Amino acid sequence: MENQSVAQKLEALVKLQYIDTKLDELKKLRGDLPDEVQDLEDEIEGYRTRQNKFEAGQREIEENIKKHKEAIKEAEKLIKKYTEQQKNVRNNREFDAITKEIELQELEIQICEKKIKEGKELIQEKKDEIEKTDVFVKERGDHLDNKKKELDSILAESHEEEKRLLAERDKASKRIEDKLLNYYERLRGSLSNGLAVVRVVRGAAEGCNIVIPPQKIPEI
Repeated sequence: MENQSVAQKLEALVKLQYIDTKLDELKKLRGDLPDEVQDLEDEIEGYRTRQNKFEAGQREIEENIKKHKEAIKEAEKLIKKYTEQQKNVRNNREFDAITKEIELQELEIQICEKKIKEGKELIQEKKDEIEKTDVFVKERGDHLDNKKKELDSILAESHEEEKRLLAERDKASKRIEDKLLNYYERLRGSLSNGLAVVRVVRGAAEGCNIVIPPQKIPEI
């Protein structure tokens, strides 16, 4: 490749640009479908993450309710125990002390019952959110399936053509020296139309319409 003439180098670049343009055309056929599919997949994943949080929150609340119920049972045992002790007190001081303990356990029961009620309300809220999320996931999942089928259909039609062009591109790239190929790739990447190599038409570069100085045209 070191001994290639300027004309040969240009021919190799023109061939590579032609192949890349064909590949770009195939990609355009897909339109925004790949991005739409990815966006839908990300959206569904977000809903599922949210759903997992609701389910984890629900399990935590259920565990707390279980603990509160156990606390109520323990308080009821203590009340029964203190009530029996009250029958055998020797003075008012002991009676008042035991009565206070009973009242504390009754208050504990009330607090636990309130927390259980609040917990059940929160669980219902979590269940409602989970059901709503299920609806969203199903709805977006159906939409995703349709988009995937549409994309797969387009990919199936262009698969062999793209495979052939990629093989040709690989061969064409090997005919270009690394420094020139790297410059071509950088230039293509910086252009919205992907045209790094164009013809000169009526004194201007095709694609970007940059005017070529008359003295340069004979050189080209």
